[in-house]
Amino acid sequence: MSDGRFIAYYRVSTERQGKSGLGLEAQQKSVLDYLSGANSTLVAEFTDIESGKNNSRPELTKALSLAKLTGAILIIAKLDRLSRNATFLMSLRDAGVEFVAVDLPNANRLTVGIMALVAEQEREVISGRTKAALEAAKARGVKLGGYRAEAKPDAAKGLAGIKKKADHFAVSVMPIVREIQARGVTSLNGIAKELILRGIKTNRGGIWTATTVKNLISRNSLI
Repeated sequence: MSDGRFIAYYRVSTERQGKSGLGLEAQQKSVLDYLSGANSTLVAEFTDIESGKNNSRPELTKALSLAKLTGAILIIAKLDRLSRNATFLMSLRDAGVEFVAVDLPNANRLTVGIMALVAEQEREVISGRTKAALEAAKARGVKLGGYRAEAKPDAAKGLAGIKKKADHFAVSVMPIVREIQARGVTSLNGIAKELILRGIKTNRGGIWTATTVKNLISRNSLI
């Protein structure tokens, strides 16, 4: 266990939460137990809720972004239950942030990379079996797929991308702003100075001012 600033990431299931120690409360307790007794600070917590059809990880993206911005260590309660998720492991491996897993404290980028390769191989095997099954069904005359509407061009795609990036940045930085405010620094100028001292740049890579802090808080309230 090491001192420092930490960002916790949890992943729970809407169906299995609370079973086999995989629930959110169990993960939070394991993280707090790991951090107790040392000079450590839990900066923020992010939780992804998985379902049978949704395998996205928006909160992981936010956690990794905040870890990059602050230099904090990403702490994961249970890495073993994610060991077969190749996409998650690759994201963790390539994120360029320091991380620690409570259940696998010796895990590092090398071991996670190996786990990702194994998970990817398993996925390719499953994909191959699925493809073979579909080809067999097609050979039997089974009609596969359905009507697919042609995608319409999005004239505002560029603007939408810029807005999405700005929204994502605002969500990532707001936990730091809230922490600064909780410490008694509430003025816009004061918050700007704190962000500068921490080495955090604005969304465009510039220096914080009262105006940019105000814009950040306003944008976050609209997300």
